[in-house]
Amino acid sequence: MSPFSLWISERWKALQTASQTLRFRLMVWNAIVVLLAAGATLAGLREGVRYALYHEVDQLLAEDMRQIVLMLNERPIDLADMRQTLEQHAEGHLQHGWFVAFIGEQSDVIWASAKAPDVALRYAKQIPDSRPIEVGSIRFVQHQLGKPEEGIASIRLGTSLRPIWDDLTRVDRQVLVASGIVLLLAPLCGYWLAGRATEPLSEMIRASARLRPSHLEERLPWRGTGDEMDQLAATINGLLDRIAVHVSRKQDLLANAAHELRTPLAAIRSSIEVTLNETRPVEDYQELLGELIEENYHLETLVNQLLLLSETESDRRYFHLHRMSLDHAVQRSVDMFRGAAEENGLTLHSEMESCWVRGNVEHLRQVVNNLLDNAIKFTPEGGRIDVLIEKSADNSTVELSIADNGCGIREEDHEKVFERFYRGDRKRVPGEPTQGTGLGLSICAAVIASHDGSIRIESAPDVGTTFRITLPLFDATTIEDSASDGELTVGESAKQAAK
Repeated sequence: MSPFSLWISERWKALQTASQTLRFRLMVWNAIVVLLAAGATLAGLREGVRYALYHEVDQLLAEDMRQIVLMLNERPIDLADMRQTLEQHAEGHLQHGWFVAFIGEQSDVIWASAKAPDVALRYAKQIPDSRPIEVGSIRFVQHQLGKPEEGIASIRLGTSLRPIWDDLTRVDRQVLVASGIVLLLAPLCGYWLAGRATEPLSEMIRASARLRPSHLEERLPWRGTGDEMDQLAATINGLLDRIAVHVSRKQDLLANAAHELRTPLAAIRSSIEVTLNETRPVEDYQELLGELIEENYHLETLVNQLLLLSETESDRRYFHLHRMSLDHAVQRSVDMFRGAAEENGLTLHSEMESCWVRGNVEHLRQVVNNLLDNAIKFTPEGGRIDVLIEKSADNSTVELSIADNGCGIREEDHEKVFERFYRGDRKRVPGEPTQGTGLGLSICAAVIASHDGSIRIESAPDVGTTFRITLPLFDATTIEDSASDGELTVGESAKQAAK
């Protein structure tokens, strides 16, 4: 391929690339609109000039006709003098082709000015009174006298249209020149204006290209004009803020999970290394295996909780939701913890209305289990735990509350208790260390959020703690009718809640 052909090929590819840009399309649209508007304007201007010129000619012919009629009405009539005057007038307007003719009663020409065109004199068709007639390049009018004077029945008066055509030709040339200028400037100005309009978008594209997951603090520029570009920038920045929070939470989760896993793994490794340093009795090895099983249980609990957090925050969480009886699921958890409550000298009381929600039985039971376990753990002997389910007045939501009269939680810790791996700085129960992974309440919050619900805490030190969970209520009357959708009926939901 020759250098010239290569250059042509490169230019053609560059043109194809440019034609796909928003700036090029805006330029084309702007040029088309401007050209159409300019074409319509120039065409209207040309037609307006034509109308004005023709109207002026008609006005002049009407004025000359009135003057000739007035001359015929004078007494006595001097036709020779009138003809001389009209002939002089015709000679004075020779460049306009002005003429006049007297027509007899038999449509014969009695007299005509010297330069009167034959086509106008021979015109024999019926002519409406004072209505302009155009024949070729001649435009004339005819006035019918009410009473013939000296054999004159009508007067025919006209002029040439060539001067008007010449003027219109000049106007057409000017219109063509103006159209050419518009045709040249419209794309150039359109391209410049499109560049000005898309420059903020280009800046946003360049800024977006610089964004990196490691620099989550960067944001798109905001000009403060309040236009669509600023709205787009604000929307994208809002998305970036949410992504930054999500990524930060994931990073914190990974870091905290690694920290929580490192401690038991290090303990397991050090215990095994110490035990293997020398030969020991069988009892020592059995004790080591027992400790390893206990540590493995804690690790397994932590991993399961992390998996549950991941599942509840997945975009596919709604695939796991079914129609279920909330009171059956909660009652099963209450029955499971009743023995533990009695062993700790606690009274576990439940009062529940029958209600149906769309949810995941296992996840919601995990929430209830976590809250009951905490209530039992942090309520001293002789205390009381109340589990209550009530529907809202409008039957749109249901509230599950689990209340105890234990040691309570400080007000400044209310928001922190739902954070991952958060554990209080002090012991809530004297003589008993704070245990657990710090994921229980954060799992509860994630599960409830995945069910489009809310969870809040009411607590005060030495008064007690109440967790209130609000969930959307499902209309139980439609469950039987919807069983064909593959979702749980009343009986099936009860069976699953009992598992």
